[in-house]
Amino acid sequence: MAPEKTYGTAIADLTRVTLRVLARNKMRTFLTMLGITIGIGAVICTVAIGEGGQAQIREQIANLGDNLVWVEAGGKNMHGVHTGNDATKTLSNADAFALPKEIPFLKACSPNTDGHIQIVYGNRNWATHFRGTAPNFLEIKNWPLAEGSNFTNADVRSLAQVLIIGKTVRDELFRPDEDPIGKTVRVGGLPFKVIGVLATKGLTPFGWDQDDTASMPYSTAQRKVTGEYWLDDIFCSATSAGSIGPADDLAERLLRQRHHLRPGEPDDFNIRTPTQFLEAQEEASKTFTLMLACVASVSLLVGGIGIMNIMLVSVTERTREIGVRMAVGATERDIHLQFLIEATIVSLLGGALGVFFGIFASRLLSSTMAWSMQIPPWSIAVAAGFALFVGLFFGYYPAQKAAQLDPIEALRFE
Repeated sequence: MAPEKTYGTAIADLTRVTLRVLARNKMRTFLTMLGITIGIGAVICTVAIGEGGQAQIREQIANLGDNLVWVEAGGKNMHGVHTGNDATKTLSNADAFALPKEIPFLKACSPNTDGHIQIVYGNRNWATHFRGTAPNFLEIKNWPLAEGSNFTNADVRSLAQVLIIGKTVRDELFRPDEDPIGKTVRVGGLPFKVIGVLATKGLTPFGWDQDDTASMPYSTAQRKVTGEYWLDDIFCSATSAGSIGPADDLAERLLRQRHHLRPGEPDDFNIRTPTQFLEAQEEASKTFTLMLACVASVSLLVGGIGIMNIMLVSVTERTREIGVRMAVGATERDIHLQFLIEATIVSLLGGALGVFFGIFASRLLSSTMAWSMQIPPWSIAVAAGFALFVGLFFGYYPAQKAAQLDPIEALRFE
């Protein structure tokens, strides 16, 4: 007497039978897989787009500065009117020096006075935005130099006429093969020596060209360029990301005290932490990605319904075959497993093709749209899990229907 087959052996035998059945109906199998393939591919592509967008936002947050706390002249709302930095002249160099001295959560601060200037070199000229800052401004803003060197505290004390220019300004004033370091340009009729070129930063989240800029010592800017003794901004760097909130609160108290503002009197300054805006954008990006993934998942539902429909048709077509198998000893469990395995294999094969389709579509979109795409490993694992779930869920009912057929009636079926 032959030994009874184990459960694992039975599944292996049924899998071989299922693969032969699927191979006999290649076109039907392919069309059944197609819905799962498109659904899985769409989900992976959507997640890749979302992850790429979030990576860009995180990069923009890093480009803003080293745990940046930005103090801007002008209150948020004074007497119902927003006041800009041109209307408020109370932010001073002394405030910039007092902030890191009095607040332990701030490790560095730089005064900032800015405006627009015309820079002339030879027969070329370019209108750009300039900043008068301290030497530590580049460190606060996480902005390295591509060429040359930074100005020093000695340059600040001596009102040195030295200039650091951005990549856009360099391209507009100098030939590509020309070294700008050491060249003399004219700013407002005064000669300035170019000592450095900033590394490229590109556009801000709001579309401004960060490389279209020039920087000089704040003392030089105040005394020789603008003639203004007040500051437009103070840029500070917190000791850590977790210190930004406490630093914001303490800076507000200190500046109100220094500016002799009475209780209830509105601020004549505005403290911003730009990371909040970008973090809000990142949360919006996550929500948008989730929404797109849910929409893409609808195609998985459609693919699952397609599997159920085809499997029900297959049960009807193979009713006599099912009756013969039951007549020679196949149990309800064997029939149930056979059709469940068939649905699962179709779904998993469709899922595997969907992964390749999603990766290919992501790379194609990345190259054609110049959009960063990132496919996290977990998205592939989730896709495989979805494919398995769809096969089991939508294949269960047809498998159950096949298993419950009456063998006598099945043998009579034409």
